[in-house]
Amino acid sequence: MPTGTACQAGAVVTNGFNDERSSVAWSVANGGVGMGFEVTMFLVSSGVDWVRKGAAEVARPNPLDPPIKDMIRTVIDSGGDILVCPPCAGVRGYDQDDLMDGVTLAGSASMLAVAKEGAVTLSF
Repeated sequence: MPTGTACQAGAVVTNGFNDERSSVAWSVANGGVGMGFEVTMFLVSSGVDWVRKGAAEVARPNPLDPPIKDMIRTVIDSGGDILVCPPCAGVRGYDQDDLMDGVTLAGSASMLAVAKEGAVTLSF
């Protein structure tokens, strides 16, 4: 990584508690944080379930990974963004008050803006 240049990484998470790929997404995001990347997560479909208040406290699809709640907190505490698709949240009956502190309802244009700035993007 060039000195003085902030690298950006974005991940689109489409899977929830029932799929280990979602755990991989949070693990990769945490690796990016550790490498100094500015990380943006965009949660869609069942991926939005991860950031419903209290949900990540009990879900752990891969017992060899750190707890998901800790990995989510690392992204937030590092200044990363966790964006949630409003229609995907709405279908599940979630609104902003149902989401963890530090998580934002934001449409696809927000994630596309990150990609437009040159972020490396991954999908899980």
